[in-house]
Amino acid sequence: MMPPKLEIRVVLGLGLLIRMIMILYGEWQDRTSIVKYTDVDYNVFTDAAEYMTQGVSPYNRSTYRYTPILAWMLQPNITVSPLFGKVLFVLFDVLSGYLIYVLLMSENTGQTRSILCASIWLFNPLPIAVSSRGNAESIMSFLVLLTLRLFQQNRILLGAAIYALSVHVKIYPMTYCLALYLYYSRKEENSQPSSMMCWLQRKLWPTNKNFIMVLVATLTFVLLTGLCYQKYGWDFLHETYLYHITRRDIRHNFSVYFYMLYLSANSPYSGALGLAAFLPQLILLVVCSIKFHRDPPMSFFLNTLIFVTFNKVCTSQYFLWYLSLLPLVLPSLSMSIRRGVSLAILWLLGQLNSLPMSSLALMASGLMMWSVSSPRVSGCCQHISWNLKD
Repeated sequence: MMPPKLEIRVVLGLGLLIRMIMILYGEWQDRTSIVKYTDVDYNVFTDAAEYMTQGVSPYNRSTYRYTPILAWMLQPNITVSPLFGKVLFVLFDVLSGYLIYVLLMSENTGQTRSILCASIWLFNPLPIAVSSRGNAESIMSFLVLLTLRLFQQNRILLGAAIYALSVHVKIYPMTYCLALYLYYSRKEENSQPSSMMCWLQRKLWPTNKNFIMVLVATLTFVLLTGLCYQKYGWDFLHETYLYHITRRDIRHNFSVYFYMLYLSANSPYSGALGLAAFLPQLILLVVCSIKFHRDPPMSFFLNTLIFVTFNKVCTSQYFLWYLSLLPLVLPSLSMSIRRGVSLAILWLLGQLNSLPMSSLALMASGLMMWSVSSPRVSGCCQHISWNLKD
């Protein structure tokens, strides 16, 4: 048997090699085919980076709706090679696989099972395709997994700073804040059971660790956001954060709310309906944060699954947000093989069903697009309900 370190290195090396081959294949397809392999967002990133090298705002590029840090990181796309960003995203993708392995090994999962779980990410066609096409979601996967690893090591200062950075880059990790706060709250004493209100009062009263975590995370987020606002003003706030809160997408969207928002697009109540869609998200996020706060990987996974499933906008890249956390919870799941297979089939039905529907999405066929999301949402709801019962 090969040494343990060499085994994970082989798996990581193979995962990296596959992604690099896909980058080269993508270059060939882009030159020879009408259908391009490179993600359209990658062109947006590159254009924004070019504006930054010229000393002007990256938000001069229409549809650039990300932190300016991303455009700053991708300036070598202009000065070194247009493939720089794809290689960078692929490296973050592989590092995410390594963090999955490290997190599981630290939980005494065992080397073989840890490598197998990491392989679920490293050899998954979806993250391979997304990162090699030039989508930046691998950065978020890496930051969230790194946050988990730092809190696992009880490195609160650095963990809070990285957590704040992840929220700055994309707002969805904010859904973890209650679970993290409760994780560092006072431990329950073995006494007579008390009411929920008394329990919440005890858990919400800040400890030293709570205070440090909240202070560092808040200061880091305010500092990063303040510097970006000072540099780019309202354009930064609107494109990076506010746009995503009010965003309405009735073309390419696999959200369970898609058909409702599609039919009410011209209604005077459309704005209120869009805001009301956040309510189921909020309720489920609070419930899961309270129930699973002692198990950060599980709470991160379920909260991300809830956020994506019940969001107003849902595209294929969003699935990576919880797929990167799925290998962390697989060893602790007690569901039967039959139940697991049924969930996987429901999820895959939603994915496979979306392929022939893509052209209908562009023609705004609302009923068909809603049917795409239904099997996946059904599977996600079953998974959430089974976890809550267990």
